[in-house]
Amino acid sequence: MKRAKKLLAVLLILALAVTIAGCGKKTEPTPAPGPTPAQPPKEVVIGYSGPLSGPAAEYGQDCLNGIIYAVEEIKNAGGFEVNGQKYIFKLESIDDGANPTQSVTNARRLQELNAVAITNPVMTSIAPMIELNQEAGNEFLMLAYTSTPKVVQTGNKYLVAVPPPFTVYINAFSKLAWDKGWRKGAMVITLGAYGDEWRQLFKAHWEGLGGQITADQPANYYTEVDYSAQLTASLATNPDFLLIGGPSQPTALVMEQARMLGFTGAFLLIDQAKMEYIESLIGLDMMGEVIGVGRIMDFPSATAKKFDDGYTKRFGVMNTWESVLNYTMTHKLALAMQAAGSVDDVAAIVAAYPKVYPIKGDTYPVEYFGVEAGGATYLPAMVQTIEAGKYSKPALYVWWAKTDAEFQQVKSQAQDGSNMVKMDLKR
Repeated sequence: MKRAKKLLAVLLILALAVTIAGCGKKTEPTPAPGPTPAQPPKEVVIGYSGPLSGPAAEYGQDCLNGIIYAVEEIKNAGGFEVNGQKYIFKLESIDDGANPTQSVTNARRLQELNAVAITNPVMTSIAPMIELNQEAGNEFLMLAYTSTPKVVQTGNKYLVAVPPPFTVYINAFSKLAWDKGWRKGAMVITLGAYGDEWRQLFKAHWEGLGGQITADQPANYYTEVDYSAQLTASLATNPDFLLIGGPSQPTALVMEQARMLGFTGAFLLIDQAKMEYIESLIGLDMMGEVIGVGRIMDFPSATAKKFDDGYTKRFGVMNTWESVLNYTMTHKLALAMQAAGSVDDVAAIVAAYPKVYPIKGDTYPVEYFGVEAGGATYLPAMVQTIEAGKYSKPALYVWWAKTDAEFQQVKSQAQDGSNMVKMDLKR
């Protein structure tokens, strides 16, 4: 009994101590609900399959660099918003060495990674890839960096072409050459679907004017480094000009070897080869007289110079059309997703593309003015010449305007339409 009383007394003392201690504490109020923390951007996978090794590696890397630059820019800006959610691109790139079989393997791998869009810059690789991108449940948008006119004639409903069709350049180059009094030309153009089509269409157009193709000696610019056999056979026909081209680096080698073999005539460069890049390799003196795609630095937009400075600082290499167009292409993809209200509905994204135009030079380094069924996009084709070691003022050919009124509308939308020329292009 005594032990029970003692235990009760101890418990009462402990209870009293706890109560006294509790009286000294301040009760914290329940915090009021605050704003919901911002959700981090979600990732959207986009893919690149292209030549990152072999003779066309620099061409492929220029394309990839442009995409990388845009992806980084979008991320640094906090992403782009679709239906209240921010998104950024996650870029998955795989080397295919310009091998069509490897391109298909890469496309399958990128499909497994749920890539909503895949870019490739070689027509022989694009051709088998667009047999995959419409498969139910595996759809992806084919961003085709190729100027071959056939790519937009395939009927592929999930395809957008990035550059203008090279038929614009065939028309423009031929007129310039004809006006100079040249009548005989020889061709040493890269093999492959793109090069083969260039050869066939240029020959038909040039002969239609009354000119003569004295030799057709294609070469594989992706594997060969010695072009003396093709050049010797071509020069034996005494042409006024050589039509050459493939990736810029091997094109410079073809040009150099032609000069070493004694050729003093002019060069016409197919649109894959870029004059300013070739100049950086062999110099203007060896190039001589040239007709080709204009230098990107001369494109009349307010942001061309700013982009050039930022790009060269970021990558430490020359800015090219491949870089600029793939950069702008990536931003257009984000804009199309915003307009579609979806980042994964490929059909809706493609249908939304017309809503993002015009792409203006106050924001982007080049200007686009629309898109048509089949995926052809309206980018003026810029043509320039080199004569006596100097670049001419570039001309921008508006090839899609069917009437003078449509042409004037494009000029009014452009930042500087003074260099624009209307072209009645038969397609």
